[in-house]
Amino acid sequence: MRIIKRIALGLAVTVAALALITILFMQQKSFGKLPSGQRLERVKKSPQYRDGAFQNVERTEMMMPDVSYPSMIYKFFFGSVADGEPSKVLPAVKTDLKSISRDQNSITWFGHSSYLLVFSGKFILIDPVFSQRASPVQFAGSKAFPVEHSYTIDDFPEWDAVIITHDHYDHLDYQSIVKLRSKAKVFITSLGVGEHLVYWGIDENKIVELDWWESSAALEGIHMTATPARHFSGRGFKRNQSLWSSFVLNAGNQKIFVGGDSGYDGSFRKIGERFGPFDFAILECGQYNEQWPYIHMMPEQTVQASIDLRSNVLLPVHWGKFKLSFHPWYEPIQRAYKKASEAKVSVATPLIGEVLALDTPKFGNTWWERR
Repeated sequence: MRIIKRIALGLAVTVAALALITILFMQQKSFGKLPSGQRLERVKKSPQYRDGAFQNVERTEMMMPDVSYPSMIYKFFFGSVADGEPSKVLPAVKTDLKSISRDQNSITWFGHSSYLLVFSGKFILIDPVFSQRASPVQFAGSKAFPVEHSYTIDDFPEWDAVIITHDHYDHLDYQSIVKLRSKAKVFITSLGVGEHLVYWGIDENKIVELDWWESSAALEGIHMTATPARHFSGRGFKRNQSLWSSFVLNAGNQKIFVGGDSGYDGSFRKIGERFGPFDFAILECGQYNEQWPYIHMMPEQTVQASIDLRSNVLLPVHWGKFKLSFHPWYEPIQRAYKKASEAKVSVATPLIGEVLALDTPKFGNTWWERR
């Protein structure tokens, strides 16, 4: 009996110690903060917020029914994937970002989902992640692939706006936000995400939060609307307390679709019918898997989404920087490029750091094949 009591006491002490360590670990500012006060009241009034959480337009399972979370986590941390990471340094262009002209609409991609958009004379930074790891801590988590030329916040001019599509670590990076908070005039994001920003020192008056189908004229000359995406949110244990969005940017003579993260659904066609045609659709293409087919698109679906949006040019992003799934690092763009060729969809594939002019984009660069 004494042995059983000692074992039970030992287990209780171990569980309590682990719980305390977890609680202390979760106190780090990088985890952010859940909506509270007036922001929470606005969240609760959203048509997308039901049963205590934000919901997708279509029913969306996070994982397939036969997927085991423990086996998936084990495979992610301890499994191996052929060519999951580049075997050599990725090519890149070192651009003097402070000399980029405001007179020409352009996109400069930095890998994954971070890029600088020059649109209607405005400098707009999308989902800035310039830490080495897409993680709440920099000693663990997916590490950025090595590139010939990397960029830091210091390389940038001041921005007119920063757009943050949702609060996942590969799109909302605490370290980057802290470094750039004095360099941006306005932060435009999805409903509820502003709580993280205020917690990290961003002036509440500089934050614009949008629900789906809400619009903002925060940037003079650009009409911006938040539109649905099929995804989820959360930086801790509690999910879907802030919204995830795509964005339509309309400058009158040119329209751009900023996709954020999204599985494929009928929303792309609805957005295309309502706001299209688009000059450019910037869509996620990577970190997919058959175990979670509803929250990330397969590359072929990325091409179809661009067709649904009635976009003239597709720019696939969400690849080329972090290993967040089980596919080869080059497979997303390889599959998307092949499907786009078959469907006669124009697809832009700039190098990291290369300035892509929106009026005269270049095509046919298959740089990932030189591996």
